[in-house]
Amino acid sequence: MGDLLANVGTGMLLVAMPVQTLSLHGGVPKAIAIGLVEAAPFVLSTVLALAISLGRVRVPPRTLLVADCVLRSLTFAALGVLAVTDRLTLPVLVAGLLFGATFRLAGSSSRRLLATSAAGEAGRFSVNGLLGLNTTFALYIAGPVLGGVVVATTGAGLALFVDAGGALILLAATLACVPQAAEIPERTGVSGWRILRRRPVAARLLVVEFFFNFLYMPVEVALPLYVSGTLHAGASGLGVLWGALGVGAFLGAALVSRLRNLPQRPLLVAIIGLWALCPIGLALTGDLTVALLVFGLGGLVYAPFTPVAYSFLQSGLAPGEQQQVVTLWTTGATVAAPLGLALGGPLIELAGSTGGLALSGVLTFLLVPIAARAVLGRTPEGNPTCA
Repeated sequence: MGDLLANVGTGMLLVAMPVQTLSLHGGVPKAIAIGLVEAAPFVLSTVLALAISLGRVRVPPRTLLVADCVLRSLTFAALGVLAVTDRLTLPVLVAGLLFGATFRLAGSSSRRLLATSAAGEAGRFSVNGLLGLNTTFALYIAGPVLGGVVVATTGAGLALFVDAGGALILLAATLACVPQAAEIPERTGVSGWRILRRRPVAARLLVVEFFFNFLYMPVEVALPLYVSGTLHAGASGLGVLWGALGVGAFLGAALVSRLRNLPQRPLLVAIIGLWALCPIGLALTGDLTVALLVFGLGGLVYAPFTPVAYSFLQSGLAPGEQQQVVTLWTTGATVAAPLGLALGGPLIELAGSTGGLALSGVLTFLLVPIAARAVLGRTPEGNPTCA
């Protein structure tokens, strides 16, 4: 519940932060400003997560999650005060998101480690599916819809307070439910990359996931401009569109447990190809109803990707290898976000919102044969059930 409620606040920011950015971008081009704001939370968090995953820093998952909740709640509350008093500027917003999310990636991987370790090996697939269900419902249904309502009625600043409150709820849940001596095996001193190299299929899948996420990120830059320009809708329209993605993703995440017995690697490649059709479909329509349907179907096919990929990864790891490898995987998959957003700003400026959406879809579709060759080439070592 702590994870779910914390993600609701983060989901509200999907709508609130682009709107907030457009109100104070000044002389900075709109797409560039949105890209900077969207990328800021990933920069320092990536540096810390890499230090953990490569064996340079050893911090217990519980400590990382507590630190993430405390820093996030304090920083985002301060940003909220500045926003509601009309003293927030673009540089301050970027700096606040940069430092306030320092533990974001490490905290995210820690949530997964603490949850899956509590469930044990037999329950890992189900727990990864539940975490995916949490994420899709909070980030893409409840969060954006509430964010659209809040932005339209009171302003974007209130969403920052809600996200800070969600972090406090997760902090309370962690302190109450996770003992200091949590059942996390002592990690080995080997870096996550060295461990991952022993499973070449998993290592290649990480590279595929990096480019999958990288090619998706221009969609997040284009979407606010696409909604306001092509669809002629406001903040509520953006919230409803994210909500449509969330409804589809919720249904897709709910079906994850039924995918347990399917060949996992072909399933992951198929998801990439089906998602590629989503931004292309958005680019081809100017009708909000059709866009909602397209984005909803996109969420349906995309949602199983992350829980299936994590279950595939964790099933081949020893208990003492989980933290550094899962953190490395989370970082490698997520570091694509700031890079994709940095590319997305100039790309959308040059190609426009619909052109950027179409290009994102086409490039993702071109990734499919590369992914098939990389992921389907061999049977994963010591893990025949995921073949």
